[in-house]
Amino acid sequence: MIVVTGATGNIGRPLTQTLAEAGRPVIAVSRHTAAVPAGVRHVAADLSEPGSLKPALAGAKALFLLLSGDLHATGASPVDLIGEAVAGGVRRVVLLSTLGVATRPFGPTRIAMRALEDTLRESGLEWTILRPGGFASNALWWAESIRTQRVVAAPFGDIGVPVIDPADIAAVAAACLLDDRHTGGVYELTGPEVVTPRQQAEAIAAALGSPVKFHELTRDEAKAAMTRSMPAELADDTLDILGSPHPSELRVSPDVQQVLGRPPRPFADWAARNVAAFR
Repeated sequence: MIVVTGATGNIGRPLTQTLAEAGRPVIAVSRHTAAVPAGVRHVAADLSEPGSLKPALAGAKALFLLLSGDLHATGASPVDLIGEAVAGGVRRVVLLSTLGVATRPFGPTRIAMRALEDTLRESGLEWTILRPGGFASNALWWAESIRTQRVVAAPFGDIGVPVIDPADIAAVAAACLLDDRHTGGVYELTGPEVVTPRQQAEAIAAALGSPVKFHELTRDEAKAAMTRSMPAELADDTLDILGSPHPSELRVSPDVQQVLGRPPRPFADWAARNVAAFR
């Protein structure tokens, strides 16, 4: 049995589908009841409360661990999730971490994720750590303004990073869950090229077959918008990366190619597959 947390999101959904199509028994975990592929069992759990994961872990052999807001919830103790995995008899954990653990290790967000990585390494479990950079799916932040105004409003219009398609993260995660060769691997996951917000807007326009204007926000304007859905500290962390990426955050990693035997998909491919969100 393989447990997939975050199973209804941009990574968890295709990962669950891939594992189910491979004939593996899967438990899909999310906070709320959700539709899952045929043959997959759903369990509701809140990862900010590690004990809520116990029913899903009973009898499981592998776990895909994805934390988003759960990492930052007041009073949360993400490292306890590893203890729950050990107690539940899990043998292998694939952890979705972040590239920032390596490139910007001293921010509070990365310190918490590094602690989780270290706990996993010391747990006695088989483990693989995935460290993606920026996600192509972050462009969904612009979906409403594109639908209603055909406008993308974003900061740092001509500064880019090699964003990765979440479906590629899911494909790498599936390989790591199913293949012992990836045990002990730490994979940095990026797209195939640096792409700026302005270029992303152009790719979405091409997918739509309709012009999309680009409006450049100031950093303060962008932070005000972002803090409506995330802590101010996390917004500042994100804007630091977007506005002034380190050379290591601009590097195109070979790791997707190494794991999957094919290059990562470009942003334009993601835009074409997800164009319905922008219509």
